Amino acid sequence: MVFCGISGPEEFRMVKRAHLIAWRKDLEARELEAATVRRKLSAVASLFDFLCESNAVPFNPADGVKRPNLGANEGKSPALGDEEAKAILEAPAPDSLKGLRDRAILSTLLFHGLRRSEVGSLTVGDIQSRRGVMHFKIHGKGGKIRFVPVHPHSMQRISEYLERSGHGEAVSSPLFRPVKNSLGSLEGFLTGHGIYKDVVKKYALQLGFDPSAICVHGLRATAATNALDHQADIAKVQEWLGHASISTTRLYDRRKMKPEDSPTFKISY
Repeated sequence: MVFCGISGPEEFRMVKRAHLIAWRKDLEARELEAATVRRKLSAVASLFDFLCESNAVPFNPADGVKRPNLGANEGKSPALGDEEAKAILEAPAPDSLKGLRDRAILSTLLFHGLRRSEVGSLTVGDIQSRRGVMHFKIHGKGGKIRFVPVHPHSMQRISEYLERSGHGEAVSSPLFRPVKNSLGSLEGFLTGHGIYKDVVKKYALQLGFDPSAICVHGLRATAATNALDHQADIAKVQEWLGHASISTTRLYDRRKMKPEDSPTFKISY
């Protein structure tokens, strides 16, 4: 809005394709990464899709505006190796409420490829039986609901945590709750940021993992890569991760990044 010099919602009708092209060039001139420019253009395109659907504007000016494709074929979220994944799963102490909770959270992330916000928004009642198999009812992006079977490893750890916490019968309660809170209430939902900072990053650093290899989508990329490594169908992985496009799922596939498969190690003099 600042770039186009508009101040009110009704002025969105004045935005033309030329404005979007000029804005893209301005973003690129500011040396923003290609992924950042793509994300910003995608956000504007989604906004105008909504406005078109609401009959507030006659067309979407973002249609046909090319987005930078540099680096679009490879995601930047590093995946953990199998031994690292095993180590972080066992890192929390099994004899405290916080340790039991964190063990359950890490298992839920690594065995199901959920977004941290999806883990934080789970309630006790979101663990449901479907055709005799326990599933997570996941509240994904854009209000989309999907059901993901619960891995036995995670079910065991969640059961141990709920047995200690004592809120396993409160179906509307957050599944993973704070163990301490400056406000005094321990019945709220954990935030995605809190799960990353106080659980994932905390234990990864304790284990001495490279800080640059720890990112917000790292465990999600780890889960997706491991599933694909073990012959999971990429279309099924797409549904499992809640991706609208399979091209997004491919960004989480780190199989081609295995160092042991590099031609470097095929050379022998």
